Amino acid sequence: MSNPLISLGERARAAAQVIAQAHKSQKDKALGTIREVLQASEAALLAANELDIQSALKRGMSEALVDRLRLNASRLKSIYDSLDVIQTLPDPIDRLLESTLRPNGLRIEKRSVPLGVIGIIFESRPNVAVDAAALCIKSGNACILRGSSDSWNSVQLIVTLIGQALDKVGLPQDIVQTLPSEDRALVGSLLTLENYVDVIIPRGGKSLISRVRAESRIPVFSHLDGICHTYIDKDADVTKAITIVVNAKMRRPSICGATECLILHKDILQNIGKDILTTLLKAGCEVRVPSEILSLVPGLKESIAADYGFEFLAPIIAVTLVSNVKEAVQFINQFGSQHTDAIITENRENTTYFMHHVTSAIALLNASTQFADGGEFGKGAEIGIATGKLHARGPVGLEELTTYQYRVYGNGQIRP
Repeated sequence: MSNPLISLGERARAAAQVIAQAHKSQKDKALGTIREVLQASEAALLAANELDIQSALKRGMSEALVDRLRLNASRLKSIYDSLDVIQTLPDPIDRLLESTLRPNGLRIEKRSVPLGVIGIIFESRPNVAVDAAALCIKSGNACILRGSSDSWNSVQLIVTLIGQALDKVGLPQDIVQTLPSEDRALVGSLLTLENYVDVIIPRGGKSLISRVRAESRIPVFSHLDGICHTYIDKDADVTKAITIVVNAKMRRPSICGATECLILHKDILQNIGKDILTTLLKAGCEVRVPSEILSLVPGLKESIAADYGFEFLAPIIAVTLVSNVKEAVQFINQFGSQHTDAIITENRENTTYFMHHVTSAIALLNASTQFADGGEFGKGAEIGIATGKLHARGPVGLEELTTYQYRVYGNGQIRP
């Protein structure tokens, strides 16, 4: 049976050739125009988003997931701010990465080039559509977006508005496309467009990632669960520890950079540890601990084995105890998703061990795991946090959406 998305793929490939050759000034003008068009359509965007939210509530979606879906004035401002930052970033295309002059006179250059056409499959958060489109435009790529059915109305309108902005600056609307319906079978069709799509980037939960990995004929940049840990070392500063842990868990519990497991050094349990657990409870967090410390603070709940290595995406945190930094790293490497993990300590030796041995894409010292965000890394935005080890790792921003080409300049050389 023929692939129903062939026409979409053909248009994306043609559009990719245009945006790949676009000058930085035209790409930046497109981003500025997208901002203007989105701002002028705020009322329509919020109305479309409200349709998605009401539909989600009727289906019994949890408040944490509804929060991921929600657009409001402050989140729209964050979208505009991201567009502004991306617009001001250097052009990632045609950068000279290496230059070599061979003994035979050949000059070899290694230069950055776009990936081509990128398929992006994401769940819930409609701002991802803007971030992904903006990063692809700036990096000279076309993209095919597939948001979840939860954000269908929001994403469809966003892509329509982006298309209008592209048209205003003389670029093809097909640079940013979306799948034509909510039919889940179309995701499978997208994953077999190997002649038209160069990379697939899934951003979502285990079921989405597992499906994409199993079915895709196209290379995949995986964005796995955000099973993030914060380890409080025996030499942690108490003020830093409390402030950081509460932020890492409670600032926005529903994002992938939220800490899901707190690791406490057993020697600080009766002082810093007790203060942290008390503060988390007061902040409205459900705290699940091993049975041996259940009586430490009123209000704690007993943890079960399944709480470790689990992404709550809610104001719930699991707690475990270790004897040293080596045990903490072993625990993280066993139960984590190689996303983002932090150590809170003033001990340089323990810091060095943690940073060198934890296998996460992002490792932090004395900072909240919620900094796992492309904007916080100065990238303007991100398409996801890649947790694999090939090509892209950590926040997927402009540079991660490029590859390279070797350009060899000769003057009549032949190989002996």
